[in-house]
Amino acid sequence: MAKNVAVIGSQWGDEGKGKIVDLLSEKADVIARAQGGNNAGHTVVVGEKKSILHLIPSGILHEGKVCIIGNGVVVDPKVILQEMDELKGQGVKIGPENLLISKRAHVILPYHILMDKLSERSRKKEKIGTTGRGIGPAYSCKASRTGIRMGDFLDKELFTIILKKNIERFNRTFSASFGDPGLEPLGIAEDFSEIAEQLRPFVKDTVGRIHELFDEGRKVLYEGAQGSFLDIDHGTYPYVTSSNSTIGGICTGLGVPPQRIDEVVGIVKAYTTRVGKGPFPAEQDNGVGESLRDKGGEYGATTGRPRRCGWLDMVMVKHAIKVNGITAMAFTKLDVLSGLDRIKVCVAYEYEGKKTMQFPARLKELEKCRPVYEEMDGWKEDVSSAKTIEDLPENARKYLDRIRELAGIDYAYISVGKRRSETIIVRDVFA
Repeated sequence: MAKNVAVIGSQWGDEGKGKIVDLLSEKADVIARAQGGNNAGHTVVVGEKKSILHLIPSGILHEGKVCIIGNGVVVDPKVILQEMDELKGQGVKIGPENLLISKRAHVILPYHILMDKLSERSRKKEKIGTTGRGIGPAYSCKASRTGIRMGDFLDKELFTIILKKNIERFNRTFSASFGDPGLEPLGIAEDFSEIAEQLRPFVKDTVGRIHELFDEGRKVLYEGAQGSFLDIDHGTYPYVTSSNSTIGGICTGLGVPPQRIDEVVGIVKAYTTRVGKGPFPAEQDNGVGESLRDKGGEYGATTGRPRRCGWLDMVMVKHAIKVNGITAMAFTKLDVLSGLDRIKVCVAYEYEGKKTMQFPARLKELEKCRPVYEEMDGWKEDVSSAKTIEDLPENARKYLDRIRELAGIDYAYISVGKRRSETIIVRDVFA
């Protein structure tokens, strides 16, 4: 019986983690977020109500659960307060007993956001595609040891001293590199001191607490943000996020050892999407891509940006399975493929005249890769009411069988619609 389960995106993010995490939260006691910031967006549909969460784990929608924002997350204090207020307005109960923020989590401040926007603007045609939320600069400060952690954020005197030094340093860069006058520290210090007091009851030693929960025999669900190919080390660098969105980010971002991860569920969308620039071998910049985007609602939950769409790329998925030690798939958005006459799956790349199943480390190599497709018959039927694999149309079953064969692992969940209830449970990973 798996007690502790990690959920990892197997593509470029936006695979439907929010729905799967919400589904698994029913069985978990604790839902812990390990990395990323409010550049992530998890969309959860329960009945007719849609909730979009950016920082708070989607387990907050279930009563009696403990939600943890770990030390690997970068927290915008204004955003998390706004998110808390919006959820409370929907009748969700939020208090220090069910939402904990790590004292070690780094804080996003206005100079991070301004730096993000000015830097991206200066790149002109070579933009990374950042959300402009200050995530990258906050992680840069963390790495350069000039960041402010939540525990110090609550210490008004210390916060003001570090804030002033950081703003002076950033203002020199703003002026010299971008011709921008920069920021005034006094008003920011006062503004954020009030916010700190509102957040004080929620800020805890989450590493100590999660280990207490382990010792109590609680079931823990680890929730990541983004996807494997946005990982700062293993993704399509430099078109990546600023944190480790692969399995290692769970351990470092929450202070848990590998032995505390019993199962890794890889979220695999039935097709591939990515946001922003960077090579995309299976991209369909045509009517097929437009159809997938419109039917799948492929617009960013955080930014609203349209996503680039293409066929399912099993070279990527196989690589993600290896890197993360994925033990089961949660296959999402199968319903979006309904209505297509033919469906393609990228089963290999052709690179310099040779067929390969290896995902390249360098962008210059990936740009030269051409997809090798297998083509299958599609299906017309609506699949959203299916409760078992046997309920699906024959061609949908054949498609799933082939994906399972290529992946080398089995399904745990198959999503056939937006709603929580529109899910085929092949195997309950907490059972």
